[in-house]
Amino acid sequence: MGANMARRLKDCGHTIAAVYDVNVASAAALALELGAKHATQLADVTAAADIVFTVVTDDAAQLGVFSVSGDSLLRGASGRIFVNCATITPATHVEVERRALAAGAKALEGCMASSIPQARNGTLYLMCGGERATFDRVQPVLAQLSTALRYIGPAGRAAQVKALVNMVMNINTAGLAEGLGLGAALGLDLDMLREVFAQTGANSQVLKTDGEDMQNRAHDCFFSGAHAAKDSGIALQLGKDTGLTLPLAAATKAQFDRMVTLGLGSLDKSGVAELTFKGRHG
Repeated sequence: MGANMARRLKDCGHTIAAVYDVNVASAAALALELGAKHATQLADVTAAADIVFTVVTDDAAQLGVFSVSGDSLLRGASGRIFVNCATITPATHVEVERRALAAGAKALEGCMASSIPQARNGTLYLMCGGERATFDRVQPVLAQLSTALRYIGPAGRAAQVKALVNMVMNINTAGLAEGLGLGAALGLDLDMLREVFAQTGANSQVLKTDGEDMQNRAHDCFFSGAHAAKDSGIALQLGKDTGLTLPLAAATKAQFDRMVTLGLGSLDKSGVAELTFKGRHG
């Protein structure tokens, strides 16, 4: 996602000053492609850029790149703006904003409800949280990444909305996998079944993006089963924090957790169908 966002911004005329990734080879190749500095330390990115985008895996990674000691994006961060696009807990976004402010910088959530093609084409759905003034400052840049740019509210709010988006999406994905799996077990024509789903209350965005892939076992990864498990866990914790029971979210997380246990977590989330079609993983 980060690489394709960088490519998009380069196409829009922005200078990509530096790139960093724990995968050193990938970062070096992208830096060469974009004419950017291959930063081998986080602080080198901050030194090179006015606006820094981060796209990481989880809370630990986000807090790690914003560490209060050692190599960190916060070293020499005064005056910088950080746009953090990972799907992580709202509390972590709030903590990163606190650390950034203490370093004289600003932080903004840029939660994405889209995938790799949209990052490359500048058609992301971006939900932003943080200080409104910070959002207004970077809005022209964000608008070049997004066709649906929305300011949600203070730090943590956009992450809450993103958690709910992914919770519902993951529930829909697991439900579709069960529907198609049962249809296959009944001997129904799945092309026909997907067409009927599309014209009835069974329709969903997931049917468009994942239905054919589930049928054809085409699980090239755009959003992994492991990430689906992690994101469902974020929503479940929010439910616990507010005293709500979310049985469908819990069952969905259990399915994606099972994908991970079976070694399928690196497949796209459509791979949850491997658990529901007879003769696959059972």
